Amino acid sequence: MSKPGKNAPETPATRFLKEHGISHSDHLYEYEEHGGTTVSARSLNVPEHAVVKTLIMEDENGSPLIVLMHGDRKVSTKELARQAGCKRIEPCKPETANRHSGYLVGGTSPFGTRKKMPVFMERTILDLSLIYINGGRRGYLVGLHPQDILRSLQPTLVTVAQ
Repeated sequence: MSKPGKNAPETPATRFLKEHGISHSDHLYEYEEHGGTTVSARSLNVPEHAVVKTLIMEDENGSPLIVLMHGDRKVSTKELARQAGCKRIEPCKPETANRHSGYLVGGTSPFGTRKKMPVFMERTILDLSLIYINGGRRGYLVGLHPQDILRSLQPTLVTVAQ
């Protein structure tokens, strides 16, 4: 169940949003281990396509990067590597992703990460008027306009959805 407002946690992500003047709505839900965007979309009663997952990946040199993808789609890592000009890109192990981002997997936000990383965003996310993305804690999403991601994170737009 979505509970916007005063019960929302303060996280590095929400501090980032405030510092960059990005208005957002807060949505808390009951986190389920390995439930993914299916659980959060169902809990918030929104299409899973509008829930954007934040994935931490690495290139062939072990350099981390962030990929933003629709909740109901997978990332073609082969196509992502091609569009990013890399030989290979693969998902990080959870403990490595936690170390790069400063967030626990399942609560990873692209905002306020521990390390500054390049961001790659599926181009079709911009077709949505409102998205729901992790607010920096398991069981917590923020609703915002995808244009705010363009402005604040300056992602490279890619077409890598499967």
